[in-house]
Amino acid sequence: MDHFDYVNGAMQVEQVPLDVIADAVGTPVYVYSTATLERHVSVFREGLNALDNPLIAFAVKANPNAAVLATLGRLGLGADVVSGGELLRAIAAGIPADRIVFSGVGKTAQEMRLALEKGIYQFNLESEPEAEMLSEVALSMGTRAAVAYRINPDVDAGTHAKISTGKSENKFGIPYDRAIESYAAALDLPGLDVQGVAVHIGSQLTDLAPLEAAFTKVGALIEKLRAAGHDIRTADLGGGLGVPYDPSQPLPPSPAAYGAMVCRVTQGWPVRLMFEPGRVIVGNAGALLSRVVRVKQGAQAPFVIVDAAMNDLMRPSLYDAWHDIRAVKPAGTRETANVVGPVCETGDTFAMHRDMDVVQAGDLVAFMTAGAYGATMAGTYNSRPLTPEVLVSGDQWGVVRARPPIEALIEADIIPNWVGN
Repeated sequence: MDHFDYVNGAMQVEQVPLDVIADAVGTPVYVYSTATLERHVSVFREGLNALDNPLIAFAVKANPNAAVLATLGRLGLGADVVSGGELLRAIAAGIPADRIVFSGVGKTAQEMRLALEKGIYQFNLESEPEAEMLSEVALSMGTRAAVAYRINPDVDAGTHAKISTGKSENKFGIPYDRAIESYAAALDLPGLDVQGVAVHIGSQLTDLAPLEAAFTKVGALIEKLRAAGHDIRTADLGGGLGVPYDPSQPLPPSPAAYGAMVCRVTQGWPVRLMFEPGRVIVGNAGALLSRVVRVKQGAQAPFVIVDAAMNDLMRPSLYDAWHDIRAVKPAGTRETANVVGPVCETGDTFAMHRDMDVVQAGDLVAFMTAGAYGATMAGTYNSRPLTPEVLVSGDQWGVVRARPPIEALIEADIIPNWVGN
């Protein structure tokens, strides 16, 4: 559920008409709904209400906007970070360090030092060499790092290959069959407090079966580790629960169904459970608002050329991902059209042969379910400024990231003195 609705023939977010935002800020622009964020946090938490004190750490990579993070922090969420930059963003937004988990395969010694200085809750280690480096950093600082190993359970998540992370050929985690050996070696590393097990098999999962298979393997591993004398006190079950992008497809499992499965599989585990939801919290809370530049007749269908591009929303180009495309003020007629952006690449395509509202030059369209992996993945290809972001709450709204002027992009370049002008 989201709070983007049609009122008197025009789409608005909560109580703010989208055309008001477009006229004031310009397009393209990302628009987020506070009410939707609050609802999604509530629904996810309710799905886990049978658990004792779970840590819900929002996956910052999904949407690192400070206003979004501050909203989620106010609602009691922690943060799952994968870089020093994300760590600093989360803390700056008011999320306490003791609710932050640091994941990712390439943590540097500098990032480890920063996280230890801030006092984060747990490092999710992804290799034995990483454990050795963290041990050295912690020793040099005279402290101990609370850690879990991320286990690769060799489970196919059944999602897009580029966001599947739990198969043996993926770069993440240590192989399940090597876990006992790796944990034994970690016990000999000074400066580490080996407290947990972590797993994350992919993103945009639409079936609970792969998650259940992975969690079952984690449960068996915890039993073996505790029997071997390891004090395992946490289990990070990752994130990955999918959201509905295409309204013609079956709905993904609900947080309630997910929570029921988790409670059943983890019953009796002597650990604190942790979760890393991202897309399921922010996906439907955002839309990318764009204006039609012109409509060009193609050989088979018209091309609707909009002012948003692949640099603003990469998912369709990168993953062939679907986003529902709606007219902000639909005329009541539909057609089959291709929706493309102005970037000089054929890959700058949002939809081909899409049944959609008929639109004309100057009309506004909204790319729905764009709150996750939208603005955070944007770039400046074709010297296009980064997309601004707006947060709405009831009848209030504000710019929470401004569109930088093109002059700022140009001025960031440095011409060496040997080149001249």
